[in-house]
Amino acid sequence: MRILIVGNIIKDVYLNLDSKQNNFETDENGIPWMDVAFNGEHHSYFSRTSVFGGANVTLEVFKNLGLEAVISRPEEDHIADSYRYILNADDKISYFVPSERKVTKFIAPNNPVDWIFVDRSAEIDEELVSKIKNYIGLTHAKLAFFAATKKYDEMPAETRSSARELVRISNVVFSDDVLKEAHTGGVNCLILDNEIRCGEYVRRYRVSKNDLMTHLTSYSIIAATIFGTMIAGASTKDALELASINVENSKITGSLSKEVLRKKLSDHKERDGNLRLIARSLVSPGKGILAADESGGSIHKKFEEAGIPDDEQHRRDYRNIFFTTHHLSDYVNGVILFDETARQHADNGQDFISFLTSLGIIPGIKVDQGLEPFTEPEYVSEKYTKGLDDLPERLAEYYEMGARFAKWRTAFEVSLDGVGGNEVTVKTPSTFAITRNCEILAEYARDCQNAGIVPIVEPELVHDGYYSVETCAKITGQILDTLFEQLKRFNVNIECCLLKVNMVLAGKKFENQSSPEEVGEWTARVLREHCPKELAGIVFLSGGQSVEQATNNLQAITNNGPFPWPVTFSFARALQSPALDVWKGDNNNANDAREAFSRRLIANCQALRKNNLS
Repeated sequence: MRILIVGNIIKDVYLNLDSKQNNFETDENGIPWMDVAFNGEHHSYFSRTSVFGGANVTLEVFKNLGLEAVISRPEEDHIADSYRYILNADDKISYFVPSERKVTKFIAPNNPVDWIFVDRSAEIDEELVSKIKNYIGLTHAKLAFFAATKKYDEMPAETRSSARELVRISNVVFSDDVLKEAHTGGVNCLILDNEIRCGEYVRRYRVSKNDLMTHLTSYSIIAATIFGTMIAGASTKDALELASINVENSKITGSLSKEVLRKKLSDHKERDGNLRLIARSLVSPGKGILAADESGGSIHKKFEEAGIPDDEQHRRDYRNIFFTTHHLSDYVNGVILFDETARQHADNGQDFISFLTSLGIIPGIKVDQGLEPFTEPEYVSEKYTKGLDDLPERLAEYYEMGARFAKWRTAFEVSLDGVGGNEVTVKTPSTFAITRNCEILAEYARDCQNAGIVPIVEPELVHDGYYSVETCAKITGQILDTLFEQLKRFNVNIECCLLKVNMVLAGKKFENQSSPEEVGEWTARVLREHCPKELAGIVFLSGGQSVEQATNNLQAITNNGPFPWPVTFSFARALQSPALDVWKGDNNNANDAREAFSRRLIANCQALRKNNLS
């Protein structure tokens, strides 16, 4: 398979600037501007790196994939077509580029080629397009074209027309924006700063600017990898996966070899198999998941109300009661821990993660860092869940510690207009808050799966509100639709993902409280209408319900089964409150507390069995 690359070789000069010097000014929008004064003043930089970019990046990827490829240029021409200065300061990148770009050459090769690949670096004009069309007409070579659509507005009308002509006749088209012209003759791939879209497949990727990888280099690596692997026989899905692996692991000095890519793809598929097994194990029949992950604020409130000192030792003793309850593994498949608890130890000296694992219970970890008000003025009454910034690093540490699943909660509070009238309008949650929080949940879930950890996504409609069961059903359905749309967009494998969700019932302050029968029917209906069948499983939160209410409602939901996915519980308060009331911070009461906890475990596990008489 021979490929002729049409494009320009560009000499990229990277300058890592010292932003602590007085060369930067920040405008009213927070954008830093560099002061390049032509008055003899010097400007400091930390390092300088030079590499060949443009078409040379594409050539390097093709060669690493074992493909025979050359750049269309005269034999004697071994220098760059132009220089591009890339300024890097605090991970922000700007470019100095020539005011007039070099013309792209097309030299017909001596030996026929199977493909012409028009690189993103190519400068399109009528002459170039004419030569390519003539060559294709004579040799029947196929055409792949990277349409740098963001350049189109700078082109004369005739040149834009020529570029669109290449789109029309191409077998494969890559673009950095949505194409205005239709291309129906082959493969279309849209490459954005953090996302690749090709047909029905969407793959998110993340590139660190710390290694000086720019979005231009990223685009070239992605397009070349997708093209090279697809013509070698890879499926579209695998080609996108390989492209994301390549760009996330490449440096400006080189991409991955074919052998390394194959190994990493194999590792990814093995990881997905492990994730699927863990997800299924977490919802194996007849057992639930214990949520022992109260944050510092939550457990402080609990202890304060019970008159228990809120110190690390008492928090350890409290969690230890649950983990050392007799036959715990008969009732729970997994336990969600808080960071502090994950680092504490059981009575036998084992850390709690190792202790639970030795019982055959899968340890998990809460990784969100709480709620924060939106900064947008019109949405300051609503909140988002923070914690994404260092999440990959934290997940890697938790995986090494032995955690195999994680949980991230986002909370939506309901407020209405028209309460008491015939017309009720939902003020909150807004579409903005729902969409943004579901994006965050999806990004968290993708990071979890990349780390080999099963994600539990928890969008909770807060029970402590004034709203009817019908309103709860409507909002819950909207949230779930948005969530699964975002999970798909972020390329999350939902076969390896669990949903933790509120039951569908009237808010705690509403005058007409929902009966268990209503909760069972409404919850079953909403989940069937809004959750895909491929989902690994659904676990319910108790969400401020009383101990008995949560169990009765769980039984009613079970009675409306069977469902396309396993269904179980993931309770905190509804399992632990009776034990806390008995323990009171005194370890002399620990055994009695364990018995109270066991009774709630047994009751909820029994509620997972269908009872047609209830």
